[in-house]
Amino acid sequence: MNTQYYLGWFTDMFPEHLSEVLRQDITNRKSLVMISSTPSDNEADGATERSWLDHAGIAFPDYHLIDYRVEKDAAHALIQHASVIFLLGGDTLQQNDFLMAYELPECIRKSNAVVIGASAGAINMAAKWLGSKNFGYSVEKDTIYNGIGLGNFSILSHFDLENKMALFQNELSSLSEEMKVYASNKDCALRIKADKIDVFGDIYILSHSKMQKLEKTL
Repeated sequence: MNTQYYLGWFTDMFPEHLSEVLRQDITNRKSLVMISSTPSDNEADGATERSWLDHAGIAFPDYHLIDYRVEKDAAHALIQHASVIFLLGGDTLQQNDFLMAYELPECIRKSNAVVIGASAGAINMAAKWLGSKNFGYSVEKDTIYNGIGLGNFSILSHFDLENKMALFQNELSSLSEEMKVYASNKDCALRIKADKIDVFGDIYILSHSKMQKLEKTL
């Protein structure tokens, strides 16, 4: 099972303690493959997310960005040889459409790379997620989307929990009867390694409509 990081959004850079854990986990540093959340936008290059890794002292000789300019077969080959797969933040719906169109979920699930997702990327790494107008999505009605499914849970990442906790509970109560829902705001990370879950920052779990704040372990 690969190591996974579900990130919120970092307003500055990774704090040193989180950087240290990432350096320990990312021992293979041959190739970083980033998956765009706006794959039709040729200007989006993942510079912010890449700067987090650079600041943490995690560099790669090869960097690749997968968007619609990359052929499907080439995208699969890049993922198969990646040391780290980074699903970028941005537009969750566009990224989800791209993942499914390029048949990337199974390819990512089979990879031995460390998989990191920020905001939209973290949401799409999970099994399912709720697209709701109340969460800012341009959808006609609330819709459950399938993600990559690296774990049997849902993620709500980079959400204003401090001011919208009641909205979060109400919107995701139904999904929480089916699977656990992890929720974080910015400057947070959920790390899963060998079935062990570690928590950095303020992260909550909603299960069977009951909310609990998780104890920090990183």
